[in-house]
Amino acid sequence: MVELNRRQFVAGGLAVAATISTPDLLTARRTAPRPTIFGKNEFQYEFNHKWARLPGKYSWQTTHNVAVDSSGLVYVIHEGKRELADHPSIFVFDGEGAFVNAFGSEFQGGGHGLEIRKEGSEEFLYVSAYLGLNCIAKLTLDGKPVWKKFAPMESGVYASDEATNAEKRGPSVWGRDRFMPTNFAFLPDGDFLVADGYGSFFIHRYDRDGNWKSHFGGPGEMDGQFNTPHGIWIDDRNEVALICICDRANNQLQYLTIDGKHRQTITGFGLPANVDVLGDQLLVPELLGRITIVDKTGSPLVVLGDDRSRIEADSNHGIRSTPAEWHDGKFVHPHDACFDRDGNILVAEWVAGGRVSKLTRV
Repeated sequence: MVELNRRQFVAGGLAVAATISTPDLLTARRTAPRPTIFGKNEFQYEFNHKWARLPGKYSWQTTHNVAVDSSGLVYVIHEGKRELADHPSIFVFDGEGAFVNAFGSEFQGGGHGLEIRKEGSEEFLYVSAYLGLNCIAKLTLDGKPVWKKFAPMESGVYASDEATNAEKRGPSVWGRDRFMPTNFAFLPDGDFLVADGYGSFFIHRYDRDGNWKSHFGGPGEMDGQFNTPHGIWIDDRNEVALICICDRANNQLQYLTIDGKHRQTITGFGLPANVDVLGDQLLVPELLGRITIVDKTGSPLVVLGDDRSRIEADSNHGIRSTPAEWHDGKFVHPHDACFDRDGNILVAEWVAGGRVSKLTRV
């Protein structure tokens, strides 16, 4: 059985960034101004920060992750508010940003990770949740539950009440003995990995049915240990596929073998949150106000929407909750990003009112 995922799209490359302002055409009759384009040569993007259009009865809390299915529909999960129990946490849009569907109220108040995987002829959503929900789940693309799993107690790394507390929707308790999963990666043999990025800092391996098998990593400063392993993906751009882990609080990517042995560390990022692959390029959304794309050697090819210096200076996250200070063509806190099937980029940002942008290749 061949198993694919929403991050396997067309091949392509990216070049070094520059900001290009397209002026009005100086003709006898002045035309309307064209949009500002960011990028260079054949890799130019038009930024649309208001791409996702929610119906009036819904509102964003904090947008977290974004995924694209094989038909081009875009799925976005936001954290939601615990007190709004009937409000959806997952929204679906078409390729133009028009609203299609909404579901997932069971993740309100803790919605976080979202990925799509094709299994045989059918695609499924994989969801992770934290802030008291502390679970992973598998859904159909229209939101019907397949299974839900709480802390893998057989791993021996969690408090004795962790699974039962989450199942009863108890209070949110933080700590290295808590299960607060952030993101998924899918292995060729049908297994999948879960990064416990806000909890134990371990990476867990499950079989295709969601049964726990093993774990590696954990908190620490040595190779193969992590400080907030937030994003995870299988990087198969080179001859041997490796696990790429966003070691967020250490501002680096760590590469490990499929069985969890450290191979390489790439530094120089600003709180890397997740990764995606398109051809030979790796897309890295960074919470410190930018998106970087690197080549197979780990060298930067392009930086998009860079506002890092302003975001780093904003120690109290005031910009995060002040839309008037969000600038066109600049990011605040990219929390997840992925390519669509045409090579465009979708970005979900960790901002108080939510923001989903589309970078369209032009």
